[in-house]
Amino acid sequence: MWMLRDTRQQIVRWARTDFLYRFPLVRTFRSIGWLIAFVFGLSLPPSSMADEPRQPRIRQRAQSASDVADRPNVLFIAIDDQNDWIGALGGHPLVKTPRIDELAQRGTVFLNAHCQAPLCNPSRTSLMLGLRPSTTGVYGLSPWFRSVDEWKDRVTLSQHFQHHGYRTLNTGKIHHGDAGGPEKRGQEFDVWGPGSSIGAKPAQKLIGPTPMGNNPLMDWGVFPHKDEDKGDYQIASWAVDQIRTLPRDRPFFLATGFFLPHVPCYATQKWFDLYPDDDSVLPSVKSDDRDDTPRFSWYLHWHLPEPRLKWLQENHQWRNLVRSYLASTSFVDAQVGRLVDALEEAGLADKTVIVLWGDHGWHLGEKGITGKNSLWDRGTRVPLIFAGPGVTSGGRCTQPAELLDIYPTLIELCGLGGRPDLEGLSLVPQLKNAEAKRLRPAITTHNRDNHGIRSERWRYIRYADGSEELYDIQNDPREWDNLASKAEYVTAIAEHRKWIPATNVAPVKHSAVRLLTYDPATDEANWEGKVVRRTDPIPE
Repeated sequence: MWMLRDTRQQIVRWARTDFLYRFPLVRTFRSIGWLIAFVFGLSLPPSSMADEPRQPRIRQRAQSASDVADRPNVLFIAIDDQNDWIGALGGHPLVKTPRIDELAQRGTVFLNAHCQAPLCNPSRTSLMLGLRPSTTGVYGLSPWFRSVDEWKDRVTLSQHFQHHGYRTLNTGKIHHGDAGGPEKRGQEFDVWGPGSSIGAKPAQKLIGPTPMGNNPLMDWGVFPHKDEDKGDYQIASWAVDQIRTLPRDRPFFLATGFFLPHVPCYATQKWFDLYPDDDSVLPSVKSDDRDDTPRFSWYLHWHLPEPRLKWLQENHQWRNLVRSYLASTSFVDAQVGRLVDALEEAGLADKTVIVLWGDHGWHLGEKGITGKNSLWDRGTRVPLIFAGPGVTSGGRCTQPAELLDIYPTLIELCGLGGRPDLEGLSLVPQLKNAEAKRLRPAITTHNRDNHGIRSERWRYIRYADGSEELYDIQNDPREWDNLASKAEYVTAIAEHRKWIPATNVAPVKHSAVRLLTYDPATDEANWEGKVVRRTDPIPE
């Protein structure tokens, strides 16, 4: 048996080489490993492909315009810090997102979609490279992945389309940071529009000083300004102009990344007026919610500029923050609508695949915190919607999905063949039939060896020190009752524990900002260069 296993692993490694990938017939298979397994009659377990090292770089032959003339365009819409407070997702009973809801009805919405990391840089790096954070070693807000030797030539999602003849365009926030600066960012997209920006902002913070450093981004509220002055309005305007004026000689991949509802979440009065100025807007919280969670859960958001719930309550800012977040969400919804309208007006709606996604979730008081940096549903659940050619309308899929799945899904929808080195799974089966089953759960990683596993019913979390959490989402959607210590749930824990990635590489060189490491020998954590011990008080 061991000889068969070793032979199987050698075949899978060989199947991932550039040599086989040159053949068109081979590229039509979603997974080279499964093709080889079929030929040789070998059985591959679900994790075998994920556990093998990935080839870091695959170059594609540039395609002529005639090769791609009939392929669909792609409108790739990212929303920063957008949790499941979207009407179609049912995350907040009062949220108003009519345009995104229309898009969901026109296509298929994933009701159980999760990010690979609850933090911008590792999440976006994972999506664009098609690899998990535990594979790339990119866990913090830095470095830019191109500065890492192993990934400096890795073909990203947008480059894959570029190498197949697509015109690629970018505006707003798609990658985290400046993508190597003006001299190098041209390697990532053909055309760069306006970058991500706040736009109009008040002369000084609206809410006053905040704890843990009084970060200037920690602000929210309403002040006199116009929607047209906001950065997200301006990038939507640029994207609309591209849709209207781009030559039709070849398809486009247009990436538009919205900043809001990221803090500072400022909105004009008309968006605030959509939401009542009373406590009906507040999410449900439990005052002792953290009593049954491991101490290590605090290490994931040990010392951050995002205020704790306690500060919001004491400073009468909780309702203001929630209304600001909801108002900003509705404003971005309107910008999404402008993009979709532009496609309709240009006669491109039936020729364009639209994918809308958020890079991670965001807490607004749940579990006693605000911001991201957690492995609960509030930190990981995101909007994920596909519409356009090849997508069934009105689909509502409850199967677990990952942002990692966007890469293989888009290239399959657009007929660009497969890539054997991607760690995501194509969602095309679910885009055809929302009830089609998935073979694995969604896996989120926050810093090394901390993982959240989300199946259709359960949320399992395992931290670097071995502590665990388990929630029955079907009966406890707010994750208030940690079942991990109860003997009757040992089977559920074991079923989810087996999906923890076998590869958990160390943070890459120059990793920094929101970086957490753990030394089991000393039982000490290290948060951004400072030792954290069991006896240290939790920062407020």
